[in-house]
Amino acid sequence: MKLIQSFFLLVFLLSINFVSAQYGNGYNNGYGNGYGGRGGGMGMDRSMMQGPQSSPSKPKEVPVEETAAKIVEQMKPEVNLDELQVIAITNVLADSMREQGVLLKNESSSQDQKIEQINALREATTKKITAFLNPAQVEKYTTFMSNFKEIKKTKSKKKKDKKEVKEDTEETKPAE
Repeated sequence: MKLIQSFFLLVFLLSINFVSAQYGNGYNNGYGNGYGGRGGGMGMDRSMMQGPQSSPSKPKEVPVEETAAKIVEQMKPEVNLDELQVIAITNVLADSMREQGVLLKNESSSQDQKIEQINALREATTKKITAFLNPAQVEKYTTFMSNFKEIKKTKSKKKKDKKEVKEDTEETKPAE
């Protein structure tokens, strides 16, 4: 009787070992491993089983403080700003950019209303900045801002031109 019990016990233990090997409890995660180099069983690739991948749909936004600091760094030598003016103008520009972002994201306003609000914000920002400057610096600031706007316009035109060139080359490529 003991011989039969030990035989059944041995068979039972071996069957548990085989079952656990098939369902992933040993032997390199078993059940389908080695099927054409893919794992996960049922002929599915593991990447299929992970669900939707999170792809970076839009680039990270640069904080307004960094953008304002870059603008003021460009402005500093041309307008001859001292350190106190740099700090004050950076804060004014950062606040203005935050408010501009809020205005642009406001879906209840029409495009014309947004343009009017942004122009009013730009005028208010200019008044705040010029309050920190002496008369000679105000002239230099006005010149700097007009040049700064021109630089922004040429950069955006270059980007548009590059996009148009890419679209033209994609259209002329033969379909593969």
